[in-house]
Amino acid sequence: MSLGKQTPSGFLNQITGGPVRVKLNSRVDYQGVLACLVGYMNIALEQTEEYVSRQLENKHRIIAERGPTFLFITTKHF
Repeated sequence: MSLGKQTPSGFLNQITGGPVRVKLNSRVDYQGVLACLVGYMNIALEQTEEYVSRQLENKHRIIAERGPTFLFITTKHF
């Protein structure tokens, strides 16, 4: 899989179905499976764990987040 130069939505479309880590501006961390991209940079995650200050706080079947709330999204193992 080539992750060279591409648009953010192109990158997200390419990694859909795989594990991701999403850090929000609020410093909440989500780790789960990228289920889909909705519109421009809005995502849905499945099988998601929510971490606050590196402590597991909740497990969610599915969550949705708006693009402007992201600090970063990574596919690297965590």
